[in-house]
Formats: sequence, structure tokens, C-alpha cells
Amino acid sequence: MMFCPTCANCLLVEQKITATQFFCKSCPYVFRIRNKVSKRLELQRKPVDDVLGGAEEWANVDQIDVICPKCPSSRAYFKMIQIRSADEPATQFFRCVSCSHRWNEN
Repeated sequence: MMFCPTCANCLLVEQKITATQFFCKSCPYVFRIRNKVSKRLELQRKPVDDVLGGAEEWANVDQIDVICPKCPSSRAYFKMIQIRSADEPATQFFRCVSCSHRWNEN
């Protein structure tokens, strides 16, 4: 994607019989393509924040008898959070006591 140096609009590609060129819809700027044009930009990923908090967030949470889907443990930490609109039920979040696997149920 290239931008017009005069008006900063996105340039469009026009393929004619004789040549291929970038052109601007707003102004008369034209850039003829003579060679292959490529530019690669590697984007840096942002670190993902733990929405449910870290280990400290689960420290003072109630426990419930539920079977973990990953291990045979039958105890898990339990938390309810309203993540959708108020007329829908709250989402239940679980974290296994033994293997720390997290899952949720609506």
C-alpha cells in the first residue's frame, strides 16, 4: 500500500496496455511502476494482558466441586463475571486447583 506524497490518500493501481502505475483519485499524481515494488514491515505483537487477572486474582476465590476437563481433579476455583449485557446470565470461570487449567461456562 502506497500513499500520495501530495495529499496522503491511498494510491490505486491502474494497469494499462503499455504500463502499470499507481494513481491518486484526489489529485493528478501518477507513479509509473518500472520495477517490482515491495516493502515488508514486520509488526510487533503487543503482550496479551490476562483479563481474569494473574495468580493473585484467583487467590481469594471460592472453590467448588467440579471435574476438570484436563485432569482428574474434582476441585476448582470459581468466579462469576458479567461480560455480556445485563439481561443475559453471567459467565462462570473455573480454574483447576491442581493443574491450573482455565475454562468457562455460560
